[in-house]
Amino acid sequence: MASDDLSYVCLLAFSICFGPVLKRTVGYRNKQLLSSGVGLIIVVLWCRQNVLHSLVAAFINSLIIKFVSPKSCHWISFAWCFGYLAFFRTTSYFGLPAIQPLANAVQLILTLKLIGLAFEVHATYKNKQAASVTSDGNTVDLQNSYQNIDPSIADMMCYSYCYIGLFTGPYYKFRTYVDMLNQQRDIPNLKDLMVARLKRLPLYIAAFFIVSHYFTIQYVQTEEFSTRSFWLRMFYMSPIFFVFRMRFYCAWILAECMCMTAGLGAYPVASQPRCGKGPTDYLALQLSEDESPERVMYDFETVRNIQEYDCEFAPSVREGLRSWNTTVQYWLASNVYRHLPVNSSALKVAMTMGVSAYWHGIHPGYYLSFLTVPPTMMVNEMFAARFRDGQSPRQQKLFDWLCWFFKMRVFEYMCMGFLLLSFEATVGYWSSVYFMWHIWLGLMLVAGTLLASTRTRVGQEGAGAQQKID
Repeated sequence: MASDDLSYVCLLAFSICFGPVLKRTVGYRNKQLLSSGVGLIIVVLWCRQNVLHSLVAAFINSLIIKFVSPKSCHWISFAWCFGYLAFFRTTSYFGLPAIQPLANAVQLILTLKLIGLAFEVHATYKNKQAASVTSDGNTVDLQNSYQNIDPSIADMMCYSYCYIGLFTGPYYKFRTYVDMLNQQRDIPNLKDLMVARLKRLPLYIAAFFIVSHYFTIQYVQTEEFSTRSFWLRMFYMSPIFFVFRMRFYCAWILAECMCMTAGLGAYPVASQPRCGKGPTDYLALQLSEDESPERVMYDFETVRNIQEYDCEFAPSVREGLRSWNTTVQYWLASNVYRHLPVNSSALKVAMTMGVSAYWHGIHPGYYLSFLTVPPTMMVNEMFAARFRDGQSPRQQKLFDWLCWFFKMRVFEYMCMGFLLLSFEATVGYWSSVYFMWHIWLGLMLVAGTLLASTRTRVGQEGAGAQQKID
């Protein structure tokens, strides 16, 4: 196990064990100071002088939110945080100390939280404006009471350094954080939820160690690998992607358990919580507050960061992406995709993937991988419209299995760029398998376009013939 992975395991284990201490702490302010104090100490101990980057980013962002109009603070925050991320990634060019991997992880999660916080403040402003004009009584008031926020600079700094998810995620909104600080009830079904989440973890850990022992990404960059047969080079993507998935399954399941022990993201099942967003049925949430604590069943869907079954078996590219790193997917959808000033869905996906690649880092491999997603999604949806929609259940099932097979192969192909990082290494590997999936995507795009145009022409001819008959 790499030293960085060992550090993550230690931090996750400590955070899970510390959760009950925070949960038993009485009082909003006491819980806030304890969770943030522990987080800041951890960052200082692990990141040392690199802690200054997160302090600068968080403090300036707090000033932006506090002193810039809520009508535009979210875009100023977006520009500031992503702009600082560019500087953070290029500090070596300015003669500053190199960035440690753990400090990079902190900055990644912090960037999402800071921008998301600004969007929440903007949403609060819009809610108040709408309520003052179109309020229909308790419904709007109830929604606003469970959505709106009004943080001080101290609140924003404490949110930034809350130890939960500081290095690994999941992303959670400021409102979710506030609800945790206010939560004093016990969660009667916590043990059952923890057991259900952890029961597959030993399998993932064993699979990770066994397969990673025989297949490593470092071997891909050796001279020996380049002399191996085409079939082995092509096959090698599969175990590498498998190891990649198992590693993140383990990390994110433990990260979810960290949230569970602290009570972060715990909402009544009746309130219909959604990943990243939180509760959506505010009336049910209000009614649950009057029920006996023993009768209220909770879940942690708000902080669920991975849906392993769907990652493995979802047939479409879109479903597969939505199941992976789900809280970050929520952040991208709500703070990037929905605000892009373009109408084309394909272009919006491409731009969102570009933002995601930039957030991950400046290595070319990220961009080469993420920007392969839009054409893959287009092919998937073109052929689904032609061969799945309106077909028999048997044909739909056959189509889904074929889609699943090709989706996994393309994801394996993209994963190599994500891990190899450099342009030379990524293109070098892809060229060793003759850019097979790029060529396949290109052929499928052409075929899908021709099929769509043929279908349109046939439909127009049929409509014209019907008009003549009429």
